Amino acid sequence: MGTQYAGKSTRLLIQEVEPMNQFFRLISVIEAINLINRISLPIGVEDVPLTEAYGRVLAEDILADGDIPGFDRSVKDGFAVNSADTVQASESAPVALTSAGRVTMGQGGNGITLRRGECAYIPTGAVLPGGADAVVMLEYCRDLGETILAGRQVFPGENIIRADEDYSRGEGVLAAGKLLNVRDVGVLAAVGASRVAVRKRPVIGIVPTGIELVPPDAVPDAGDVRDVNSYLCSAFVQERGGIPRNYDIVRDEPAHLTAVLESALEECDAILITGGSSKDDRDIVADVIESLGEVLAHGIALAPGKPTIIGTIGHAPVIGIPGHPASTMVVLSVLAAPLLQSLSGCTGRREMKQKAVLTQNIPSERGREEYVRVKLIGDEAVPLFGKSGLLNTLVQSDGLVRILQGYEGLEAASEVDVTLW
Repeated sequence: MGTQYAGKSTRLLIQEVEPMNQFFRLISVIEAINLINRISLPIGVEDVPLTEAYGRVLAEDILADGDIPGFDRSVKDGFAVNSADTVQASESAPVALTSAGRVTMGQGGNGITLRRGECAYIPTGAVLPGGADAVVMLEYCRDLGETILAGRQVFPGENIIRADEDYSRGEGVLAAGKLLNVRDVGVLAAVGASRVAVRKRPVIGIVPTGIELVPPDAVPDAGDVRDVNSYLCSAFVQERGGIPRNYDIVRDEPAHLTAVLESALEECDAILITGGSSKDDRDIVADVIESLGEVLAHGIALAPGKPTIIGTIGHAPVIGIPGHPASTMVVLSVLAAPLLQSLSGCTGRREMKQKAVLTQNIPSERGREEYVRVKLIGDEAVPLFGKSGLLNTLVQSDGLVRILQGYEGLEAASEVDVTLW
């Protein structure tokens, strides 16, 4: 049956299922993600100084150690007042108030307590003097020395922050599992967290396989290919907060791969094996994983990336990634990302997405979830069709458009979510 479309902005759901390959049984993408989450448990905890907390995952809940800011303070330059004294104030008929002095920063209000009809100059951030419940902004006042003319009415609480308005003592500030951003680090400083309990960074072993692979600094002979995928994996692991541990290229020899994996198990929390994962009976990666541990899935209804392997060896989750760079990037984005998130105990990371309008139809084969590279031009998404072995479309693309399993494609002019690289 050819590709069909059910309307200008809709996707056509179909019922046919792709026949099983005789060498492996396909599982859905969501089944694969759930499987990875089940086998990837959060690793250990360490204390780090606050200066090293950015980008780490909190391992414990953070509570306020006291009221914040801890005192009533002004948020504007102006005059602290009793708001009841400004009820009649206006620009044309200002209220005359008696100056009781000036509040300076860090002086606890300078011991000033206002009586009715009095005011005191106060800078932004200073302690509100006793008897005041609001601040009239400086631009609405006229300083005549001992007399201040307030030309605007203010209400209780206006232009001030109460002592516990930000956080009160014992209140939850940040939850365990939070990936700490710049703003979070500032909050941690505010509650006195000079050291923070965070999850250790997961160490991810990266094992490139393939008789045709040569290092990037080598000049390839005919039939040779420079190793690209292990460097994609390494950079991705770093981007997601992990520590990559790269191993030398493994030729298509089971004994060599077995030895490398046994060594990696002693040093790593999980292992990514690039190349060697295929649809046929020459897949040594699946055989070696099975000999050392267990193959839990061999084949995912995912394009590109169908021959992906998920397994375990001892304590370590293992993902066998197909050899083409585009397949590698899709498998990393769809499956290695939740692997790293689970290992780090992260609960709050969100993928960056952008809405865009497709410039042309995207057909899709039934029975699989497909990820298509697109380039963003303004608010438009331009599909970059190409084979999974091509690097140029990978470099030119800004992200991926997801086509759910069971749909025949997307139509031009449809609004889509682009998951950004």
